Amino acid sequence: MARPRKPLLSRERIVTAALALVDAEGLQAVSTRRLAAELGVSGPSLYNHFTTKDELLDAAVDAVVAEVDLSMFADGLPWPEALLAWARSYRAALAAHPNIVPVLAQGPGRRPAALRLADAVFGGMVAAGWPPAQATRVGALMRYYVAGSALGSFAGGFVADPAAYDPADYPHLGRAHLLAEHRREVDEGAFESGLRALVDGLKLQFAQLSGQPSIRGGPGAGVPPAGPRAGL
Repeated sequence: MARPRKPLLSRERIVTAALALVDAEGLQAVSTRRLAAELGVSGPSLYNHFTTKDELLDAAVDAVVAEVDLSMFADGLPWPEALLAWARSYRAALAAHPNIVPVLAQGPGRRPAALRLADAVFGGMVAAGWPPAQATRVGALMRYYVAGSALGSFAGGFVADPAAYDPADYPHLGRAHLLAEHRREVDEGAFESGLRALVDGLKLQFAQLSGQPSIRGGPGAGVPPAGPRAGL
């Protein structure tokens, strides 16, 4: 039997093509017509795998989240070290696909990889001794920080033209035109500084919680049973 001239269409192939479009041109570039052209197939054939654009983008987001390392929560690391390692892996995955972050920021929904991530972080914090309500907040806090850091480059937002920073108007920005040239150093340094500050602050909170049998009526008070895993 002769082999097909074109690779068979699959969900994985569609997601890969969609993510490449998002990376190159942004979310608005994804359409049935454009994606079909990129894949060399007819538009209707895509609907055999994804019925809506939102469903496809959910799958693309989950493919990115699946790249995040979660092993540190099962390896017995102290919770501060686990949080640091996880946040770095999480940011690396998102920084490689910044245009998809606005979709990811909507929450895990029904995305399997995102739910596994939420479960691992929450479970790791509770196992380390955090009350469930506080563990939920830790996961939310870290997600806010990591996702925000991946949305764009601080250093890349400054133009490289020295004339844009007239000392009469901006007396402290005399070297701002050099920031874009050192984009990676500035952005990664800022992320690392903020990450360590967050974790150091959480260490202080954890020390205050240690030895207290209840927090406002008991661990997880005021949080519905399904709540801790929602939104991490």
